[in-house]
Amino acid sequence: MAMRKVAKLAALREDRGLRVEIGDEKIMLLRDGDAVRAYSAICPHAGGPLDEGAVCDGRIVCPWHKGTFRLSDGALLEPPPLDRLARYPVEVDGDDVLVSPEKIVEPQPSPPADPRVMLIAGAGAAGAAAVAALREFGFGGRIVLVGREQGPPFDRTSLSKFVVAGQMPPEETPSLLPDTFYADQRIERIEGELSRLDVRRREATLADGHTLQFDAALIATGSVPRALDLPGVDLPGVHMLRTRQDAAAILADVRRGAPAVILGSSFIGLEIASCLREQEMAVSVVAPEEVPFARQFGERIGRSFRTLHEAHGVRFHLGTEAVRLDGTGRVESVVLKDGSVLPARLVIIGVGVRLATEFVEGVEREKDGGVPVDATMRVADQVYAAGDIAAFPLPSGGPRARIEHWRVAQQQARIAARNMLGGDAAYDGVPFFWTYHYEKTFEYLGHAKTWDDVVIEGDLDRQDFAALLVQGGMVGAVVACGRDRVTAILAERLRGPLSTEAALRIIRSA
Repeated sequence: MAMRKVAKLAALREDRGLRVEIGDEKIMLLRDGDAVRAYSAICPHAGGPLDEGAVCDGRIVCPWHKGTFRLSDGALLEPPPLDRLARYPVEVDGDDVLVSPEKIVEPQPSPPADPRVMLIAGAGAAGAAAVAALREFGFGGRIVLVGREQGPPFDRTSLSKFVVAGQMPPEETPSLLPDTFYADQRIERIEGELSRLDVRRREATLADGHTLQFDAALIATGSVPRALDLPGVDLPGVHMLRTRQDAAAILADVRRGAPAVILGSSFIGLEIASCLREQEMAVSVVAPEEVPFARQFGERIGRSFRTLHEAHGVRFHLGTEAVRLDGTGRVESVVLKDGSVLPARLVIIGVGVRLATEFVEGVEREKDGGVPVDATMRVADQVYAAGDIAAFPLPSGGPRARIEHWRVAQQQARIAARNMLGGDAAYDGVPFFWTYHYEKTFEYLGHAKTWDDVVIEGDLDRQDFAALLVQGGMVGAVVACGRDRVTAILAERLRGPLSTEAALRIIRSA
């Protein structure tokens, strides 16, 4: 095994990595007390540069999507990556650090036979995380993954960020796990609808009548786009976005210079507005809210999103709503409540979601369809829930919350998987999501329903800032753009109480 001198020990830090390259291998070096670690510098999820992230409390944090790995051995701690970091042999000779470009081969023990059946209801982000985690945690029995969509779980966030912009063909939207994973790991995939899941009897029934008895189950069926009950909503040219097929249908209706109308100022709605402007369509947004994202980020930050979109040519019609869609043969216009008419070749409905939980029996659901769980994601004995549908207690306290974030779904699924195997892990993560507009990534960390102050460090108008949503001098959430390393650090610091002053010190020194 050939070792190469790649760095000086004095150049290594304990709070972030140093990237070195040996041929095609991109390797990150880290100080860990008296030891040196060598890992892949590329996050296995989406290729994020881990050396530009942070190391906090024994955890390596990806700057892009906040995946975390254990510093001591590179093991996966939190998604969206679903695999550990590759490791490389490393030696220290005086002040010289030597690394081999040959990855360490990780042992792959065969799990013991297990008679139990694990059902994963829902083949989205949480479903993929759950099946991967069950095998990672040593379960050798039967795993059945049921999902209503064609194909294995894929990165749905790409649809509204890149695919509709024409930057990625729908069929190339990345899968969440390698194509060979399901066969290699003996995961049974069923493409179909669940018509019934009896929590007490531990029995699931598919729409085709097939039944399945299970020993433990994870309900992770998520949500579906909420339809509008409007005249003309069934006209060709009117779309919602959830699947690759939906994205392909939207792209088929895209025409440069033609008018498009987005009904709703949701994250998906405005991400699609950005995509369609990239496609040089004339975009109008119609929504009852006066300020986009004001509920999530506050009015000042919400207005900055509107300003950004207007600077790129989007026209807003806020404080109103559509009453009908007109057209002969396909949609041609949208009529608003005040009688004004917007021309439209393409209409996107982005007015929120409906939770897919109507098939669950034996549990009293909440008014919005959410399924109550405890901190271990437990619904009932040996039945768990994760993702959009899970109403769970926040680590910071307060009433149960439902958080429709892709990464949260995966965090919760790993917790549930461990507990399906007899564990007693509790969700203590920091919610995170990101939204993408005009090649700018905006990040949201934490969860704040109320705040009495918004402290902004940086420049909102230049999309280079970190904003703190503060209640009583303590940070509840962070909104940021252009501050990837800052948010990697704050994603860890928000696991405990974080004062405004402490957060500002991090922002100013990172």
